[in-house]
Amino acid sequence: MTTRLLAGLTILCLGTWGTAQADDATFSTSTLTPETALTAAQETLEFCRDQGYQIAVSVTDRAGTPIVVLRDRYAGAHTPETATRKAYTAASFNMHTLSLAEETQSGKEASGIRQVTNVLALGGGVPISAAGSMVGAIGVSGAPGGEADEECAQAGIDAIQDDLDF
Repeated sequence: MTTRLLAGLTILCLGTWGTAQADDATFSTSTLTPETALTAAQETLEFCRDQGYQIAVSVTDRAGTPIVVLRDRYAGAHTPETATRKAYTAASFNMHTLSLAEETQSGKEASGIRQVTNVLALGGGVPISAAGSMVGAIGVSGAPGGEADEECAQAGIDAIQDDLDF
């Protein structure tokens, strides 16, 4: 640990001063391409239609920012926002929102998470992983319940998983 004075500021450095290289100051991540996100969304929409559900689906990058949002013609007006918030939540916590809903019920220690802006602890949000790292998330709204929303989301992931694993 060293302390240095720089431009009138005291800086506490844990480690060796001056040994970092440029690549140590940055990192690289992988995220879904728009084409892959669109394929996942389209496959999700088709799977839900085959089940008789009118839904909206949102596919986000690893930070929860939407890449693709699709809404079927008879899906409710609320479904695009709900799907996007589910995907955002799955990306933010890197977990299925069905599990998060269970873990954040009223009276549980983590229940306060439900008060975080844009977090939606309802089933239907699923992280998307490739080579052990999260690369995005998918959220579905409009099927009859969180479990059905999650089943639709998983169908979209299944449709692109071979490309992600390659």
